[in-house]
Amino acid sequence: MSITSRHISANGLDFAIDECGSGDAVALCLHGFPESRHSWRHQLPALAAQGWHAVAPDLRGYGQSSRPPHEADYKLDHLVADVAGLFDALGARRRLLVAHDWGALIAWVFALRRVMPLDGLVIMNVPHPKVFADVLAHSWPQRRKSWYVSFFQIPWLPEALLRAGNARAIGRAFTGMAVDKSAFPPEVTDHYRANAMQPGALTAMINYYRANFRDVLAEPAPRIEVPTLMLWGEADTALGLELTEGYAPLVRDFELVRFPGVSHWVQQEAPGPVNAAMAAWLERKGLRL
Repeated sequence: MSITSRHISANGLDFAIDECGSGDAVALCLHGFPESRHSWRHQLPALAAQGWHAVAPDLRGYGQSSRPPHEADYKLDHLVADVAGLFDALGARRRLLVAHDWGALIAWVFALRRVMPLDGLVIMNVPHPKVFADVLAHSWPQRRKSWYVSFFQIPWLPEALLRAGNARAIGRAFTGMAVDKSAFPPEVTDHYRANAMQPGALTAMINYYRANFRDVLAEPAPRIEVPTLMLWGEADTALGLELTEGYAPLVRDFELVRFPGVSHWVQQEAPGPVNAAMAAWLERKGLRL
């Protein structure tokens, strides 16, 4: 199936989306930092083949979507409301969230707050907020890995360093962390670099960290009843494997699939195994439509 692009209005903003398939069973794919909707290029046709209307937006501040100017515009309340607005704008009657990195954090909070009924939740390489908070409380190795979050609180300097050399550091974020470097040829990293070089884009992207620095790990954690699949690249240099443990009290129906020798960029670096794991889980959960 082919991927098409358009813009839609949701939650008072304009969102650029890529989509594959059609109908009111919507699989909404949320990207992370410093990615874009392009990060789901391998998953959209696979989800559509399972009967879902697969949609990947550029999140607020990213790519071709609206870029609100203030730090407070990127608080989780707004990000979660964007997801609800996108589901509404797409006419969703069934809802699947598929999410990675910052998108996965938004998806966790969406499920925790029970903003809308979900049929399923697929999380990639980001832990449940309570698991992350608990690990950070006693794990110096994970605190060291998360140093960049504190660095991003500094005004203007992170933007200046990431912008240098036509956003060279953005490209290296992918090629430097990836185990399989061939998953990120120049045409892919150039896309992300060009997105980052748009006026105001880097500040918007970093504002996700600034606006939610103190609050995100304090999110209340009622038990999630939605069937949840966690996919995790084991060679993630930013997030340790201990973050995949301790989910039984937090999620009623939880499955974990780990991918050895795959980095944080799991769905881009190992699209075949990721898509196969999603398809098998959807089949088991009666979510192949």
